[in-house]
Amino acid sequence: MHVIFGATGKVGQSTAAALRHEGHTVRAVVRNPAQGETLTRIGCEVVTGDLNDEASIHRALDGAQAVQMLCPLPHRDPDPAGAMHRMIETAARALRAHPHLRVVALSDYGAELDAGTGITLLFHHLEAALTEAAPRLTLLRSAEHMQNWARVVPVALATGRLPSLHHPLDRPFPTVSARDVGSVAAQLLSDGLNEEGVRVVSVEGPRRYDANDVARALGEAGGRDIVAHALPRDQWTATLLRAGLDANHAKLIVDLYDAQNSGRIDAEAGTERRFGTTELRDVIAALVSTINA
Repeated sequence: MHVIFGATGKVGQSTAAALRHEGHTVRAVVRNPAQGETLTRIGCEVVTGDLNDEASIHRALDGAQAVQMLCPLPHRDPDPAGAMHRMIETAARALRAHPHLRVVALSDYGAELDAGTGITLLFHHLEAALTEAAPRLTLLRSAEHMQNWARVVPVALATGRLPSLHHPLDRPFPTVSARDVGSVAAQLLSDGLNEEGVRVVSVEGPRRYDANDVARALGEAGGRDIVAHALPRDQWTATLLRAGLDANHAKLIVDLYDAQNSGRIDAEAGTERRFGTTELRDVIAALVSTINA
C-alpha cells in the first residue's frame, strides 16, 4: 500500500496515476471528500485526512508500506510559516510511530541552506524534522514548478508584458513540470529500497530556461507578442500585496527570489539527479488553453 498525502495537487495526482499505472495499491489522502472523484476513478482508495490532525495521519498510514509526504505552505493563514511549522511537527510525530515506512518527502532546491531563503527555509525545517522521524527517508527536492507561471499568465496575455521576479531576464534557472516531479516520486516509492538512511534526489526539467523563454512560449501559445519585464525589486512587496498576499507570505516570496537571483538556490552538489521530459512550451500551452477555455 502506497499512501499519498496532498493527493489532489498536481504532483500528488501525478504520483497516484503513475503508481496505479504500474499496478500498485494507492491510498489517496484528501481534506475534502468531494475532491477525490478523479482519484477514485483511477482506482485509488480515497480517505480524508489533515496534516494538522495527528489521529487522521495515523489512520491514513495504517497498513502502508510507503508514503509520499507533502507539507504545503498554508496560503490563507496569516502566519503561513508558523502554520507550516506546526504541520511539519505533527507529521513528524505521526511518522515516528511508523518506523517501517519508506517515506518520500517533497522538498525544494536549496533546502540544505539554513538561512535567508524565504519559503525554501521552511523545507529546510521539514527535512530536519523528517530526518529525525523517518529511518527510511528519501528527500525529493524539486526545482521551481513550471506551473507557477499560471499566476501571471492572464496579465501577460492581456498586456503583452510578462512580469518576472527572476533577474536578470536572460539568466537561466532550473524549473520542472509538476507532472514530472510526481512521476519521479512514484519511481522512488516503488523501487523497493528499504535500507535505513537518508537519500537526497534533485529533480528538474530537461533543460533550463530564462524569463525571456517563458515570454516567448506564452507568445506562441497566446498568439500575440509578449515580452518579459523585470519587475523592479522595490516594487515586489507592493505588487504581491496587491495580488492578495498578506505581508508575511509576501516576505517569504521576496526572500526566496533574492536568494534565487543571487545564485544561492540550485541542486546541491553531490545529490542524486533526475531530469523530467516535459518542455516548458508544453506546460505554458496547457496553461493558456485552460485560461482560454
